[in-house]
Amino acid sequence: MAEKIEVSEKKVNHFVSMFLSFLILVFLIGLWYLTTLQKVFDSAGLTEDQITVMEFNADIIPAEDGAYEYNPAKTNGVPGPIAVLKYSIEQFSHPFHKKGTNDHGIGHLVIYTTKRFFTGFLIASVVAIFVGVIIGLNTIIFQALNPFFQILKPISPLAWMPLLLYTVKDPQTTAVLVVFMAAIWPTMANTAFGVKSLKKEYLHIASILQLSWFTRLFKVVLPGAAPAIVAGLRISFGAALVAVVPAEMLLGELGVGYLTWIEWNNLDLSGVLFAIGVIGLVGWSLDLLFNRVANALTYSE
Repeated sequence: MAEKIEVSEKKVNHFVSMFLSFLILVFLIGLWYLTTLQKVFDSAGLTEDQITVMEFNADIIPAEDGAYEYNPAKTNGVPGPIAVLKYSIEQFSHPFHKKGTNDHGIGHLVIYTTKRFFTGFLIASVVAIFVGVIIGLNTIIFQALNPFFQILKPISPLAWMPLLLYTVKDPQTTAVLVVFMAAIWPTMANTAFGVKSLKKEYLHIASILQLSWFTRLFKVVLPGAAPAIVAGLRISFGAALVAVVPAEMLLGELGVGYLTWIEWNNLDLSGVLFAIGVIGLVGWSLDLLFNRVANALTYSE
């Protein structure tokens, strides 16, 4: 009975939180709409010549009622939600088109960004866990390398980009390596700490059972250090997501980050806001996927 009540309370809390999130979203969109409402064109005090010049420059356009209104395409303010929604519908109506070298649909751009992200993140995770285990099992090596971890961790992965680009001379590979540099240090440090903090009883039992090194690794060390490893992977995951977008922007590689830069160069703020929204959705989706996998793999005593 108590379990049923607890489950019912969780469902109610989940519904309340979702409803509250919806209300906050509606409030933010409404506030966005109100703060970006276009001013009504007032011709009072303007001569016919001035109005003609404004119409010639496309600052104003004729409305359906015969009067004039400001041209939405030339507004100097931030576009409202309706303009961004129209732009989004246009982009999602043909997400996988290819019209030239730099004109690819949003579907292709998301795939490009996701491939770079997962390639850099997965390689960094494998290397970081492997090296972290070796360091964590040896106290002397851990103490010797720990200062280097503390120095290298705060360095922005973008700071490595000029050196990486000069070395590999390929923007695509450089973008992957930037993600790699963003993801490797948190996981490596947490793995080493988790292995070093592993209960000695576990290792003693493994020695008594005369388990091989690989059996000990996969049966004792990795499961025992899993909470620390997963915590490091969570940090690395977020850092890699943050790094891949500016890497694409600076390197000019097609992707969601590059879309933001292109739209800014075109002075299309609706496109910039659309790209920002896509980045958020892609990051949220990947983070949700990672959390499901991490929760399934997390070890608990």
